[in-house]
This record gives sequence, structure tokens and C-alpha cells, in this order.
Amino acid sequence: MAIPWTLCFDAADPQRLAGFWAVALGYVPEPGYDDPDGASIVDPDGRGPAISFLRVPEGKATKNRVHVDVRPTGAVKDEAAIRRLAGELIARGAVEVGEERYDGVFSHVILRDPEGNEFCVA
Repeated sequence: MAIPWTLCFDAADPQRLAGFWAVALGYVPEPGYDDPDGASIVDPDGRGPAISFLRVPEGKATKNRVHVDVRPTGAVKDEAAIRRLAGELIARGAVEVGEERYDGVFSHVILRDPEGNEFCVA
């Protein structure tokens, strides 16, 4: 049996970052979570991990050592769906870093969330 776990983000503005990631992942605010210095979102189907956002005084300083890959179509690569979601997230404050191709074939888009955390839409 797997052990439940939570992914935690440091943040300058936990509520804004939680809102961004809720859209990116199809998550909802965690019921009953009420902390002015934090926010938490959960998978409405109860399958994925909870994600918390904790206020910290310092900003992001270096490249992430761990990052999230958002896969809008699961294991199947659908370039149109990937680009559609990347565009929606850019409209909500993400910044495009670039894209990856392997042997000339599109793979994924690299973005930064509103606080500079790198992630991929793959």
C-alpha cells in the first residue's frame, strides 16, 4: 500500500500560486484548509497527492532540482493539447522557457510558474 504524501512549494504568495496550480492540474482548494500563510489544493477524485504552498520570506534563487510534468493527455503525446494547456497557463502568469524536441519530434514545452518554478507540459 502506498503512503499518502504531499508536494510542498515555497511561495511569496501561496494563494496565487495555489490558484495557478489548481488550474494547471484540475485540482480544487482543500476543504477546511484555512491558513493565511499557506494554501492547499487536492485532486477532486482523491487519486493524486495534495499540494501545499507555504509562505517563505526569500525568493527562488536557483534552478529546481525537482519539477512537475503536467501531462494533459496522459502517456499519449498530443502536441495540440500540450500547446493548448501551455497557452492557457501562460495567460495565467506562466512564462515560456522553450520547448524540447528529440530526433526532430516535438516532446514538451518548458514553462516557469508565476514564481519562477520550472515545469513541463508534456
